[in-house]
Amino acid sequence: MLDIQKDKLIFHYDAEEVWIEPWGANALRIRSTKEHKMPEENHALYERGMADCEIAYTRQGAEISNGKIRAEITKLGKIMIYNREGRLLLEEYCRNRRDVLDRKCSAIEVEAREFKPIPGGDYHLTMRFESVDKDEKIYGMGQYQQPYLDLKGADLELAHRNSQASVPFAISSLGYGFLWNNPGVGRAVFGKNIMSFEAYSTKALDYWVVAGDTPAEIEEAYAAVAGKVPMMPEYGLGFWQCKLRYQTQEELLEVAREYKRRNLPIDLIVIDFFHWPKQGEWKFDPVYWPDPDAMVKELKEMGIALMVSVWPTVDKTCENYEEMLEKGYLIRTERGVRVGLDFQGATIHFDATNPGAREFVWSRAKQNYYDKGIKVFWLDEAEPEYTAYDFDNYRYHMGSNLQIGNRYPVDYAKTFYEGMKKEGQENIVNLLRCAWAGSQRYGALVWSGDIASSFESMRNQLAAGLNMGIAGIPWWTTDIGGFHGGNPDDPKFRELFVRWFEWGTFCPVMRLHGDREPRQPQYGTTGGASCCSGAANEVWSYGEEVYEICKKYMELREQMRPYTRKIMEEAHRKGTPVMRTLFYMYPEDPACWEIEDAYFYGPEVLVAPILYAGQFSRTVYLPKGEMWVEYATGKEYEGGQQVKAHAPLENIPVFIKKGETKILL
Repeated sequence: MLDIQKDKLIFHYDAEEVWIEPWGANALRIRSTKEHKMPEENHALYERGMADCEIAYTRQGAEISNGKIRAEITKLGKIMIYNREGRLLLEEYCRNRRDVLDRKCSAIEVEAREFKPIPGGDYHLTMRFESVDKDEKIYGMGQYQQPYLDLKGADLELAHRNSQASVPFAISSLGYGFLWNNPGVGRAVFGKNIMSFEAYSTKALDYWVVAGDTPAEIEEAYAAVAGKVPMMPEYGLGFWQCKLRYQTQEELLEVAREYKRRNLPIDLIVIDFFHWPKQGEWKFDPVYWPDPDAMVKELKEMGIALMVSVWPTVDKTCENYEEMLEKGYLIRTERGVRVGLDFQGATIHFDATNPGAREFVWSRAKQNYYDKGIKVFWLDEAEPEYTAYDFDNYRYHMGSNLQIGNRYPVDYAKTFYEGMKKEGQENIVNLLRCAWAGSQRYGALVWSGDIASSFESMRNQLAAGLNMGIAGIPWWTTDIGGFHGGNPDDPKFRELFVRWFEWGTFCPVMRLHGDREPRQPQYGTTGGASCCSGAANEVWSYGEEVYEICKKYMELREQMRPYTRKIMEEAHRKGTPVMRTLFYMYPEDPACWEIEDAYFYGPEVLVAPILYAGQFSRTVYLPKGEMWVEYATGKEYEGGQQVKAHAPLENIPVFIKKGETKILL
C-alpha cells in the first residue's frame, strides 16, 4: 500500500512501514520499521533544512523528488534512487519473486531490507544495495587503520575501538553522499556485487542520501543537516606540545619556559592522564600539582594555553563511585563483574548518554579545572575503550551498546561542550580519541589514537585523516611521530619523526605527542605515579639536526596562521574539510580520483608527504588548469602532469597555486 501524506511518501506491507521524505537540500531520508510506530530519534540529523519536494503516484508505484534527487518505490516496495539527470545512484538488492515482472526477479529469496528478529524485541538489520557501477569509488566512513583512501571493496566494522572511529557518512564518485544514520554496532561492506550495511540490534532502518554535482556540494549539504564545527580558537592554529606524561607541575612549567627561552612558537601545552589521585576524581593530585592556579597564571603570562586530560573511567575505590552508582550514572554490564577497563585499577565508564551523568562530570571538571582558567580539554578514552570489546556486554542509559553504543563519543563531547557553552565560552575545541556522525558540532577535534611509530602506521593515518574529513569531521590530527615507542636517540626513528613533523605542519592541528622509549623511572609512590612517563619528547630531544628542522616547520606553521585561520573559517561556515583530497578540489580532473598519497591543506597548498624510510624524492601529480610553484625551490610547473620532487630530510614536497605563494614563500 502506498500513501502520500504532506511531504512524506509512505509504503506499508504486512508489518513493515517505509517513510521517504525530503531532508535538507537535494536529499532524502529513508526509514523503515516493523515496530508499531516509527522511532522518533534523529541521531546525526541535527537540522532538517529547506527542501524542494514533489510527490506523485506513477504507473509502477510512486516517486518523490527533492531538488537534484529522486526516489522511486514500486507498489511492492522496491526503492531506486536517481539524480536529476536520471542517472541511477542506488538500487535496492532484491532477489525474490514478490514481483515476477521485476527484471531481477529471482528464486534465491534475498531481501533488500532484512529484519531478522532477535528474541526480546530488536532486529538484526541488513540493508543491501546493488553495486551499480564497477568503477565506483567510495570515500569517508571515518577512521580505520588501513592505507586505502578508496573504500570500494572494503569490509568495515561499524564500531569504535582505540584508533578506530566509525563515522558512517560516505561520498561516492557517482555523485551521491550516504549516511547510515544508525548508532548501533554493525558492519558495512562495499562489495563488487553488493553494498550492504548491518546493525546488529535495532528497531529501525534509517539512512540519508544526497545528490550533488561535486564532492564539495555533497559535503556542504551533509554539514547543513548534521552540523558544523565552531570556529577554531586562536590557540588551535599553532603548535601544541605534549608527551606521555609530564609527572609534576614543575616539570611541565620548565618545558614551557624552555620553549619561550628558545623563542619557539607554541600555543598550547598538555597535561596528560594520571595527574589525578584516582580515575573518576576529576581534579589535580596536590602531591604533584600543588598550585594549579599559579601554574595556569604563569602559562597565561607566557601566552600558552593549558589542556588537561580527562578520562571517563571511574575507579571503584574513588571518591565519586558510590554516588554515581546510586544515581545510575555508570555504564552497566550484562554479565560478569562491573568492569569495563582494567588499567591502573578496575574501572567502569561514566554513562555519557545519561543527561544527569553528563551534568555530574561537568560539575566536577568545572570546579577543579575550568574555574581555574583551563578552557580546553583532552577527552580521552572516548570510544569508550574496553579491555575486551564485548559490545553485547554493555548497556547505557539510552539502550544497549549494540543498539546505540556508537553515539558515546558524541555525548562525551556534548558533556563538556554544553557545560562550556553555558559558561559563555565561544569557539570551543576539545580533543577526543573518537567520533561518530555529529561529533563535529560539539567542537570535537579527533586524533588517531594509540598508533604505532612506523612509516606503515603513518601511511594509515594519511588515509584516515582524509576519510575523516570526507565523513564530516574537519578537525583531525595525529600524534606526531606516532604513539607507541620510538627512541629519540635512534637514527631510524629520528628520520620517521622528521617526516611526521613535516606532515604535521599541514594537519588541521599540529600536535606533538608520544610514549617514547626508554621509560622514565617512577616519580612518587601515590596517586597516578605508577603510570610511568616516557622519554623526553620535546623538539630539542632529537639532536641538533632534527631540532633545526622542527624549528623551521614550527615557524612555517606560524607564518601560515592567517591562511590556517581562513581554512578554519571555511570549515565553520560550510563544513569543508581542512585536509582535502585532490578530487575534492578538482573533481573534473580524472587523474585526481586516483591519487591517494597527496592532498590539499585548504584550497591553495598541495602537500605530498614522504611516507617511506630512505625516500628522498617522489612523484607528485599537479592538477590541471593551474600553474604550480614548488615551495622548496620556487620552480614553476604547469598542471596536468606528474613531476619529480626532491625531498632531502629537511623538505616535504609542497606546491602552491601560482599567485598564492605569499602563504609560504
